Amino acid sequence: MAGAANKLTPPDAVAAVSAGQPVLAQCFEQWRDAARQLLAHDIAPHAVQWISRPGDGDLLAGIDDAVARPRAPCPAAGAMQLPRRLVDLLQTAARFRADARWALLYRVVWRWRRGERDVMSAADPDGARLHAMVKAVQREQHDMHAYVRFRERPEAAGAPRFVAWYEPVHDVLAQVAPHFAARMGGATWMIATPEATVLWDGAALHSLPPRMRGAADVDDAGEALWLTYYRSIFNPARLNRRLLHSHIPARFWKNLPEGAVVPAMLAQAAAGARRTGQAPGVAERAGSVVRIAAGGAGPRRDGDGDGALAQCRRCELWRHATQAVDGAGPATAPIMLVGEQPGDQEDLAGLPFVGPAGAVLERALALAGLARDAVYITNAVKHFKWEPRGKRRLHKTPAQQEVDACRVWLEREIERGQPAVVVALGATALKAVLGDAGATLKQALGRPLRHQGRWVLALYHPSYVLRLPDAAARQQALDVIVAGLARARQLRDGRDG
Repeated sequence: MAGAANKLTPPDAVAAVSAGQPVLAQCFEQWRDAARQLLAHDIAPHAVQWISRPGDGDLLAGIDDAVARPRAPCPAAGAMQLPRRLVDLLQTAARFRADARWALLYRVVWRWRRGERDVMSAADPDGARLHAMVKAVQREQHDMHAYVRFRERPEAAGAPRFVAWYEPVHDVLAQVAPHFAARMGGATWMIATPEATVLWDGAALHSLPPRMRGAADVDDAGEALWLTYYRSIFNPARLNRRLLHSHIPARFWKNLPEGAVVPAMLAQAAAGARRTGQAPGVAERAGSVVRIAAGGAGPRRDGDGDGALAQCRRCELWRHATQAVDGAGPATAPIMLVGEQPGDQEDLAGLPFVGPAGAVLERALALAGLARDAVYITNAVKHFKWEPRGKRRLHKTPAQQEVDACRVWLEREIERGQPAVVVALGATALKAVLGDAGATLKQALGRPLRHQGRWVLALYHPSYVLRLPDAAARQQALDVIVAGLARARQLRDGRDG
């Protein structure tokens, strides 16, 4: 693999593109150096395939694993010939863990160099994705400030006094470390993550490779005293489970010291330790009533911000999702793509198809001759349904009642945009578009049909490509999606044959 890695790394970015090879970017500095070369040779974004790990020779190899691997040291950052504000946005967005990040960053810079200044605006499709990624990274930095828990180690020569284990979802360790250096003063400490480690020796910060496998690798003699104190201040009479979990997201509990004793205290409270009865619904947010516009036009946005969709409580999925994910793209685009539901990255970013499946979709759109910003992309279900698997949130197929609950939002989008062609990506999306009278995905795959005055075309969901076991099967499924999108483009242009 050493030869492949040498072929992919800068300064060979232009040569890699010319040879049909992907361009490697493991950090912002590598991406910046490669982007400079590509821009100097006027290479358009659609001609460049970016990867985040050496050896991923095609887009589909390992794209479903968005967690970064251990990296080689990156060169020091230099100045970019761009506005300081744009450089700051790019550097922050580069910490967002998704393989599609490098393609988006390059497209933003490409458009800026061509005079498209509105690419920095959140009103622009690319600008909106950029700002959403920045927001997700900043939120992760804030969470790391709040949920890192140091454990004190026995005194040992050369060893840090305090050690913490943390599992960030984005690459924020280097940016958060100075905060703890300022707070901890001269006390030595180390924060370990699955991807990297940072050490404070009392005077300077040092970046190290991964040193631990989990919080269990650290013993803390004083932790028993802390847990005794925590138990003593726990008041079962004021217990509200939903409020407890809403204040601290589920992914943090397993690495918090108190996370080991909370389940037992909850069980004891339910078994009679609660001294004062309290209804389980106290302090629960009732949500907002979603009003239907007169004349059957569907739900409308009310007030400011995200409006009614952000307050939707039509089913229970909102309780465990970060946010509702609305559609993106021109509202009146002649082609609408409908997926199943947001995934993990979409739930964090607040935008559809920005994770691994989104990278496959972008590739398919480019091969079919369609620009992403020329189509409207949405999902049949607007909240992420998931189940925990270790430290990851894994997709769980929404139930029919959840699809039915969200249908009013999809109908609103179709009514507002009046697309000529609706592309249903997967069986769930097809059922949401056609209703009970529709065909199955196997029956309708790649075959346009008329429904309520517009064309409906059923294709595989991009995530199906990622789940296939071998490269030949993945390529075949991708070819079906590309051919279907090309057919949608023909239907859009009025060519029915």
